[in-house]
Amino acid sequence: MDREIPQHEIRRARRRRIVIGAGICVASVLGVFALGTLTTVGVKRDSITIGEVTTGTIETSVNSSGTVVPAFEEIITSPISSRIVEVYCRVGDSIETGTPLLRLDLQSAETEMRRLSDQMRMKQVELDREDATCSTSLANIEMQIKVKSMEVDRLRVELSNERYLDSLGSGTGDKVREVELAYNTGCLALEQLRHQLDGERRTSQADKRVKELEISIYNNSLVEMQRTLDDARVRAPRTATLTYINDQVGQKVAEGERLAIISDLSHFKIKAHTPDTYAERIKVGATAVIKAGKNRLKGRVSGIEPQSQNGMIAFDVLIDREAMSRLRSGLKADVYVMHDIMEDVVRIPNGPYYKGPGEYRLFVVSNDGKSLSRRTIRLGDCNFEYVEVADGLRPGQQVVVSDMSEYKSSNNLKLK
Repeated sequence: MDREIPQHEIRRARRRRIVIGAGICVASVLGVFALGTLTTVGVKRDSITIGEVTTGTIETSVNSSGTVVPAFEEIITSPISSRIVEVYCRVGDSIETGTPLLRLDLQSAETEMRRLSDQMRMKQVELDREDATCSTSLANIEMQIKVKSMEVDRLRVELSNERYLDSLGSGTGDKVREVELAYNTGCLALEQLRHQLDGERRTSQADKRVKELEISIYNNSLVEMQRTLDDARVRAPRTATLTYINDQVGQKVAEGERLAIISDLSHFKIKAHTPDTYAERIKVGATAVIKAGKNRLKGRVSGIEPQSQNGMIAFDVLIDREAMSRLRSGLKADVYVMHDIMEDVVRIPNGPYYKGPGEYRLFVVSNDGKSLSRRTIRLGDCNFEYVEVADGLRPGQQVVVSDMSEYKSSNNLKLK
């Protein structure tokens, strides 16, 4: 039959199992820790930018991006539908006022101008002929008036004589009435001729004004056509640099099509864009800081587009004159438009990590300076140097402010 195991042996076996289990657990924990230590990703200190959390003043700004463009550009378009015959300049040439750029085929335009000129001369001949005709007609009527006036004067004298004879008893009443009728008829005829002369003069003047208006219309058309021909001999309207020219000889161009662009490359501005949610913070005249390449420049907002497109508002920044020599057209730039000042705020250096107010997962340096741990930090406004820390960091701490996108899957990094 089975022998009963003593209690002290049972307790000894139980203690042995507990010790063995505890040893296994400790070994497992140590193994996991060692494995984690061995597999933690490392990053070299000199390959990242570490900024210190400080307290100070931030002159807040609106971040935007833009492009350096000439402060002045003029697009030269074709005044007529034609084709390019010759090109005299190349892109990049410095040109003076009046420099020929290219030549268009003007044959059809010149033919049209000659046609207009011939029509205007024909209208002038018609006007001269009508003037002569009207002058002759008016002269005839004036002569008829003179003759009729003489006849009326004669009848007036005759009527006076007949009345005198009748008063002496030598005349007759019938004769008086006959002469009186002839006199009155002559007066009416004279009045009719005078009205006719006045009407002929007004008609002649109206016809003349019509002809003169037609001639004026043709003359204006000729002046406009001459200006078009002058424009078609494409010349530089001012001293500048040629930044574009259609150099395809023989190519047809429509009226209004772009032929060339001239730019003033000694003065620049920034064509910037920012989300329209910040539109109320952008004001004309506001100070702006521009970072273009390694250059840090100053400028002022000179104009704002009234409407947003695709959620973005566009504005122009004029750059201070002394900084112009360091810029090139087409250079990308970051623009910071100043709009407010905040005192005694917790701040960290600005960097590529910042995209606007909100929560960020940034790497913070440990107290011993040997590792980095990712932490949720809430950031506020910024300027081109600093970003406001709303929550998550204390003055004196250090945080990575360079681009850490390649470590986005890691929460802890070993600092080498």
